[in-house]
This record gives sequence, structure tokens and C-alpha cells, in this order.
Amino acid sequence: MADMAYKRNGEILAGDALPTGICRVAAALEYNGTAYHGFQIQKHDPQTVQGYLHLALSEIANEDISLVCAGRTDAGVHASNQVVHFDTSAQRPSQAWLKGVNTHLPRDIRIHWAQQVKPQFHARFSAVSRRYRYIISDRKTRPGIMAGQISWSRYALDIVLMRAGAKHLIGEHDFTSLRAAQCQARTPVRNIESIDFYHLGDHIMVMEIQANAFLHHMVRNIVGVLMAVGSGRQPVGWVADVLAAKDRSAAEVTAPAAGLYLVAANYPASCGIPEFSPGPHLLPAKLG
Repeated sequence: MADMAYKRNGEILAGDALPTGICRVAAALEYNGTAYHGFQIQKHDPQTVQGYLHLALSEIANEDISLVCAGRTDAGVHASNQVVHFDTSAQRPSQAWLKGVNTHLPRDIRIHWAQQVKPQFHARFSAVSRRYRYIISDRKTRPGIMAGQISWSRYALDIVLMRAGAKHLIGEHDFTSLRAAQCQARTPVRNIESIDFYHLGDHIMVMEIQANAFLHHMVRNIVGVLMAVGSGRQPVGWVADVLAAKDRSAAEVTAPAAGLYLVAANYPASCGIPEFSPGPHLLPAKLG
């Protein structure tokens, strides 16, 4: 790419204009994260979702592509609607990006739409909120068929207790107690807009959580705390105590990555992002 001045530290910036001949393309992808060491590309580690997507996009564009995502996912975490954007001098119809890139991706990573967007669009900074879903089985034995795609609780879970505990987390709070010790976010303050729980059959539960943004391991740590409450091992009020402590050691419980899915990055209508079903596809189109 001829003009790289609009990049900073390898990240493509939002702006009012791009260099002549450059267009911005957004895409959404889904992936089973079981085999990958997270989304973000890492030095000397090719086994990342971004690493494979980078290679596939570069092949179709016939130039080196750098991309930005709506939210980084950890090792073993899945996505049904991960949004990315990239800038390119390649002129391709949307179907060429879609079909061409998918032919170069592993079968557990797929783009499901791609289109040119305004230069002002930014997959990360234009998003007003993100939504995750966490799927848990609490049957007596660990699932075999869905291993790696749903989590498991060895204890029976009470959805009423989990809903009551979750109420302590709604709103803007300092989530120091519920982020990873190695989290590098400048501030631990986040605003959780909603936490909902749904039963699918007798022994499958889905937690859906939406916030303006999330900290490293924040969702998995929240699930771990609420599972401790739902199993009766901790009282409902313990959730408020953990939050108030502003200390990660107050609740060193982290739910496994297997059940976690990034299902939505929400943008203003002016961004022109297509409507989508949150997924993942193993869930019904409408929960509740």
C-alpha cells in the first residue's frame, strides 16, 4: 500500500478521508475458537484467527492487509459476529471478498458478509456496545458432543439466584475485581447495560450480557462469580462485596472459555452495518 501515513502503530485510524485510491471495507465473521490462541495476531504464533484472516485477505487483495476488530477474543473463545475493517487499494465486489476470502480460510473461520463502508467507520471505535453470550450445561456429566462449544457446571444452577446476583453488576462500575490481573485497559470503569438469563431445555442455560466495552476476562469472571451464586456456594450479596472490593483476589473464579461467544458489536444506523442474528446458530433465533 503506497501511503501508510494514516496508520499509527499498525492500527488503521478512522478519519474524514483516506489516501487517493484507498477504500475501507468492513466484514463480519464467525469462528470456532477452540483451536486458536485468541483473535489477535501474535509474533511467532500463526495459530490466531487474525493471522489466518490476514493471510486470506492479503491473498485476495494481492497486497498486505492490516485489519482492526470490534473486540479481541481470548484463546478458546468463539464469535458469531466479529466485525472487522481494513483499508485496501484493491477494487473487489462484495461477493469476491466473501467467496474468495472464505476459500482461503480454515473451515472453522468464515466471513458471512463484506462491503465497502465510509472512511469514518471504525470497527472498534464506532461501536457503541458489545454483546456476549455464555452457554452452560449443568447436567450430571460433562457434554461430549458439544465439547469446546459449551461450558459445564458440576453443580446444579439456580437461574433465579443468578439473576438476583447479576443485578448488582448493572450500570457503570469499577470492575477491577472482575478483570484479569494482566489487563492493560487504561480504566477499569465499564457500563453494563443488561444481563439476562435463559433456559434451553432442562440443563442448558444461556447468559447474555451487553456493555459499552469489556475488560480482559471480564465476562468469564462475571460468569464464574454468578455460577458460584447459582450453585449456592456463595450468597447473592457476595456479588456486591466482590465488586466493592476493587481487588481481583476477592473472587478468583474464571469460567472456562469454551462457552463464550462474541455475538454482536452494535453500531449507529449511520454506519450502514447489515442487520444480523446474534447466534451462535446452535441457539434458537429468539431467546426467552
